[in-house]
Amino acid sequence: MSRRDPPVVGVLFDCYGTLVDILTDERDIETYRCLSQWLIYQGVRIAPEDLRNLYTCRVSEALELAGEPHPEVRVEEIFAGICAEHAAWEVDTDRLGVESARAFRAASLRRLGVIERSKRLLDLFSAKKTGVVSNGQRVFSEQEMRMLEFYDRLGFVIFSSDLGYQKPDPRIYAAALGRMRLSAPEVLFIGDNPGNDVDAPRRLGMQALHVEEAWVRYGV
Repeated sequence: MSRRDPPVVGVLFDCYGTLVDILTDERDIETYRCLSQWLIYQGVRIAPEDLRNLYTCRVSEALELAGEPHPEVRVEEIFAGICAEHAAWEVDTDRLGVESARAFRAASLRRLGVIERSKRLLDLFSAKKTGVVSNGQRVFSEQEMRMLEFYDRLGFVIFSSDLGYQKPDPRIYAAALGRMRLSAPEVLFIGDNPGNDVDAPRRLGMQALHVEEAWVRYGV
């Protein structure tokens, strides 16, 4: 950003590490042990080790098949396939895919909370157009944002799972600009990842700040 930047009309935020403080562990076998036990009561039989290996493999395969430079998957579809293959009786795989994805997130969650300084940034920009662009899974990320009372405060939220590609793919930022009906120079992007949230938006002509720089600049 420079002194010649136009006035900021809209502000886009990253989600995790910017507005939301989170820690998950998707490698810990305990995550899969909890999910495996929960799945017993949904009519699905799969050992924790097999579940971890199959989930990891299926995600990798789906990413490779996507044909995108920055591909994204929908984890509920991955879990729906696994549940269909390991069902002990007939199950509603679409519904169970969604519920399994959320149970998986709950089992992997180690910390979830609000980053207070960024919440004050959002308060500061409340009169402007706002949105979130996140490399996240709507199936559980929307729930987290709603529980932390962020979701309804924003004009819109775009998750990478909505589109099939992730930041820093330029199309995800273009989608956000389209939702705002603003030109790139009118929009400020704030996030914690230098590549995805600062460099990539600037290449499109947007203004951008690392979240810690934004805290200092705007005195929150």
